[in-house]
Amino acid sequence: MKYNTLFTIGLLTLSLYVLEPVMAQEAQQQAAVADEAMPTGPWSLRQCIDYALSHNITLKSREVDTKLSKVDVHTKKWARLPNLNGSASQNFSWGRSVSAVDNGYTTMRSENTNFNLSTSVPLFTGGRIPNQYKLSKVNLEASLADLEKAQNDISIQIAQQYLQVLYNQELHKVSKEQLELSKEQYERLNELYKIGKIPQASVSEAAARVAQDEYSMTQAANDVHLALLDLSQLLELPSPDVLQLNVPSNVAVNGELDLPSIDVVYVNALVSRPEIRASQLRLKGSDYSISIAKSGLLPTLSLGANLSTGYNKIKGLDARTFKQQMDDNFSQSIGVTMNVPIFNRFETYNNIKSSRLRKEQYILELEAQKKTLYKEIQQSWYNAVASQVQFRSAEKAVMANQEAFDVMNKKFMQGQANSVEFNESKLNLMRSVSQQLQAKYTYLFRTKILRFYNGERLQ
Repeated sequence: MKYNTLFTIGLLTLSLYVLEPVMAQEAQQQAAVADEAMPTGPWSLRQCIDYALSHNITLKSREVDTKLSKVDVHTKKWARLPNLNGSASQNFSWGRSVSAVDNGYTTMRSENTNFNLSTSVPLFTGGRIPNQYKLSKVNLEASLADLEKAQNDISIQIAQQYLQVLYNQELHKVSKEQLELSKEQYERLNELYKIGKIPQASVSEAAARVAQDEYSMTQAANDVHLALLDLSQLLELPSPDVLQLNVPSNVAVNGELDLPSIDVVYVNALVSRPEIRASQLRLKGSDYSISIAKSGLLPTLSLGANLSTGYNKIKGLDARTFKQQMDDNFSQSIGVTMNVPIFNRFETYNNIKSSRLRKEQYILELEAQKKTLYKEIQQSWYNAVASQVQFRSAEKAVMANQEAFDVMNKKFMQGQANSVEFNESKLNLMRSVSQQLQAKYTYLFRTKILRFYNGERLQ
């Protein structure tokens, strides 16, 4: 026993020694695959979307649904094939029972062995099998459309969050520039205070502005980290530290906004949008469901065949050998069975009625989807046009407030303006810059969404 235990421990140790490099190699390969899928350098919007489409948990769950639909199609496709079932049994019995010899009760011990092989083929099912196959294929197409809809939803979420990160990064950049400006002003005022040209209160106010700008910069940096965290969670990344986004070139909105009309976008969306396609497919599938329900009114016809044999022995009585009985008891049968529905407690009638009602529901859902889509396109179009106007106005406001601040800064440094006027001018500039950045990324997002409805990719 002791040697067996030592041998087992040694075998386990050897197995771990052999398997450890293999497991380590597999882990390295998996890590390499993950690194290979992850973009190097700054991430573009398209790279973020592509990565999310491959790694998002919600989308993976949707992919499993489509695989289940494919399995169902395969099942319905081969429903006409014959089935084959085999069975075997071995029974022992003992005690008092009726004897076949004198028809009296006697104590017996017996055993019997039985083998059976059967098959059946559906010949006619009232159209149920072909309609079930057609319905399964339509359901698969609808499942694929649902998957595409989920991919579109994730893509829009990523586009919105991607632009939110860029917006926060630019706000952080502006806050850093404002902090540097406040520090420069503090240094100048401190020098003027040292030579007695300004009172100490002015220096204290400048120091307070530096502290306030430092707080604003810290808050802006935190907003960047939180936005990156939200984006990394959408991408299923373990940490936002690997994310560095590619900043798009400056947005130009000179001239009229080149956008397709609402009706053109709507016509294209009716063809390309997966939620419309899914509703249309489910409406089509409802016709097959009605045909399947109607098949319950028709008779069914099937072909069946059976092979069986057995062995029986009673203790105390002479019996033929196992081989002899297996050969002698071998029997075959073949036959055709017809089942005619006569009355099933109105189940078939109610199934037909329910299928027709579901079709009406699918019709209403499709119309609702189309109306919702048209409203979304209208809103996106007007939002895109309005964002262009807001962007232009914001740019003009930044230019005007920048000029006013430059003048106010000179006056303040020359002692011709007080700190209240200076702070008000600075706040106006910061507010206009923030509004201009917000208008810029709102413009980018809304135009991308409208073109996305028109069938273009998000990138």
